Amino acid sequence: MALPPELALATKNLGKIQEILAICSEWPVKWLTADGVDWPDIEETGDTYRDNALLKAHGVARVLGVPAVADDSGIEVDALGGGPGVRSARFAGEHATDRENLSLLLARVADVDEGERTARYRCVAACAWPDGRAVVAEAACEGRIILQPRGDGGFGYDPAFVPEGETRTMAQLSEGEKNAISHRGKALRALGELLRKDGD
Repeated sequence: MALPPELALATKNLGKIQEILAICSEWPVKWLTADGVDWPDIEETGDTYRDNALLKAHGVARVLGVPAVADDSGIEVDALGGGPGVRSARFAGEHATDRENLSLLLARVADVDEGERTARYRCVAACAWPDGRAVVAEAACEGRIILQPRGDGGFGYDPAFVPEGETRTMAQLSEGEKNAISHRGKALRALGELLRKDGD
């Protein structure tokens, strides 16, 4: 198995840290997280999810000297030409809150017919080593946007995103239900498979 014994988690987003640790709970690794330590700030300057995931993973791996896992994700709304996409976390401005981003998104699709509010979450997960090697996996979760947010689980756009085949929003699903179908869950499980395969 090629899963390193120690992995740094290249994010300061507490919601994301909790989610990734839950998704990867069976990985036999010791996780280093930004919780209460001096953690490198890596600017997301890439044009794609892949660019940003690799920027973060490589940046943290270089500074800490251990392999690092990072992901970049976003919501792609068809009525907005696939936006906000890679700008999802900064949709309402550089330091926007989840609530501000969600409010802007809902305002932008307020006049779009329900059947046209199709969307997907997309995630690219990467593991990078201090020597520059990297492994990358990508996944998506299809669904639609509703105008009346529901639920208080998850984070980001979850209260307004209903996954395909569901009547509940991502924010109404249990942690286990969400992680089983989410873009991040699928991408990280695929990354784990690639890492294991790498060591065969």
